[in-house]
Amino acid sequence: MKISTKGRYALRIMIELAQKTDKKPVSLKQISQNQDISAKYLESIISTLHKAGFVFSTRGNNGGYILAKDASEYTIGSILKTTEGSLSPVNCLECEPNRCKRAAECMTLPLWRNIDKMINQYLDSVTLKDLLDKNI
Repeated sequence: MKISTKGRYALRIMIELAQKTDKKPVSLKQISQNQDISAKYLESIISTLHKAGFVFSTRGNNGGYILAKDASEYTIGSILKTTEGSLSPVNCLECEPNRCKRAAECMTLPLWRNIDKMINQYLDSVTLKDLLDKNI
């Protein structure tokens, strides 16, 4: 498993929005400048987060984006799964039931399943608030 720039940038965007205690929307331009992410790439990431209901958008002069919920309600796992899709360490774990023709005799499958389980449990146990509070 390797987290792409899309997943890493999504976390950075969500952290930036979570740091806004005044609850005022942050513009795409401001996020782009603060995070050093191209506006075009940022638009595709924020669109994904918006469609998932993670952020609200407002239009107009003071428009921008805010978190839809409190930072404590977002797990890192939910953000990464939204932007990355599967976080599985191997392709054969991406569908259930496992469709690999070698699954029944695969000696490494239990290893991959355990790694997948540990990754997901950990990422689902850490929230944005934990990152903000440096509580990990």
